[in-house]
Amino acid sequence: MPELHQCQCPPCRQGLTHSEQLLHQQINLLMSRLDEQQRRWFAAVEANRLGHGGDERIANITGLDPKTIRRGRQELSDSLNSRPVEKVRLEGAGRPLAEKKTRP
Repeated sequence: MPELHQCQCPPCRQGLTHSEQLLHQQINLLMSRLDEQQRRWFAAVEANRLGHGGDERIANITGLDPKTIRRGRQELSDSLNSRPVEKVRLEGAGRPLAEKKTRP
């Protein structure tokens, strides 16, 4: 199981108890169980819900790069039309297969 990200919002980073602490913990627990595209989309939905500054806030909470969250928002606004249904990555993405690697 992936390691649970520790929220980096200012109150959590300082170890202070605050009203959204449980929400941040639950978001990070859920994120630890999602694949990479699902994390991106969930973060995008949450950032949209927060409005202005949402990308940065969700990035602090989840540890995702704000560019990743923006990419998720773009994919959602395109109705996920460019995303494969049966695979997490697009064709040709990811590491090359071991037999395709060439050594000098």
